[in-house]
Amino acid sequence: MTRRSSAAPAVSPAVTPIAFVKAILLAYDKYGADPAGALARAQIAPAMLRRSGACITAAQMEAISGFAMQQLDDEALGWFSRRLPWGSYGMLSRASISAPNLQLALKRWCRHHGLLTDDLQLTLQTDGATARLRITEQRALGALREFCLVTLLRNVHGVACWLIDSRIPLQQVLFPFSAPPHAEVYPLLYPGPVRFDAGAAGFDFDAAYLALPLKRDERALNAMLQRALPLTVLQYRRDRLQTQRVRQLLRARPQAAHSAQSLAQALHLSVRSLHRQLAEEGTSLQGLKDEARREQALDLLCRSRRPIKQVAQAVGFASEKSFARAFKQWTGQTPSEARAAPAQMPKAP
Repeated sequence: MTRRSSAAPAVSPAVTPIAFVKAILLAYDKYGADPAGALARAQIAPAMLRRSGACITAAQMEAISGFAMQQLDDEALGWFSRRLPWGSYGMLSRASISAPNLQLALKRWCRHHGLLTDDLQLTLQTDGATARLRITEQRALGALREFCLVTLLRNVHGVACWLIDSRIPLQQVLFPFSAPPHAEVYPLLYPGPVRFDAGAAGFDFDAAYLALPLKRDERALNAMLQRALPLTVLQYRRDRLQTQRVRQLLRARPQAAHSAQSLAQALHLSVRSLHRQLAEEGTSLQGLKDEARREQALDLLCRSRRPIKQVAQAVGFASEKSFARAFKQWTGQTPSEARAAPAQMPKAP
């Protein structure tokens, strides 16, 4: 899904393995074309191709792949038994963007990808709370196998994140080949643990993301297609389900102290990232903790006859007085008034 950029490659960390460049050169060999122009466009010296462990920047990768896709008129860069003409992946995006939610968008992507090539098949399935995207290889991909599978998974994950405007953490990322010499780059490409020697390529993620509505329109799509590689390389920071996950953790153990550190650790985040992501969703950790305590207090007051002092202790207050003061701020009523007229109380979210 790379688009050609006329600007010179920007300065950025060189972490993309030269093996991916060599895979592009195999496409030039396949079509009997000269790669000199593509290497020059990306400012990649031929001598780098002979250096074991050499790396280029993401901007250089964007430059060489975008140029090659246009020059060879193959957005698949030689992976498949027939070309995918320029604009093929843009067509997949256009077919998906009118879907009401991510699940239908990804199902369309998988189905329409099969119209482009039958060399492999993409499928999306759900297993309880887990969504599984898999690639079934139906033809030997040869020396281009790694580059093909890596790029396809990055493309579909990047587009999925972009469509719902949210980071989608991956529970696991699978590859059906042994770890390559440059395996250390994989964690930079995928926001989740990577496992090699798997039965098939694919990734798993929380199925709750499938219900999220798409946030993009045709105008946004046109802008994205002008330069799509950063979408498939750079990781999203915002996660639209983070607030929901914090609520679930707080409700699962209402008596626990739930420090920012313990919650961040449970979500595999730094404390700073947790606070930032919640702020981006328009909430705060303290606000969610107050909400959880309010919800538990309402439940205990309305569904039990426990003394208010015990209710206060159950929701983490040292004294009945401090609980009553906080409860009045939350609801506009005292705990006794709420217990006397539970039907008039606002429902917890």
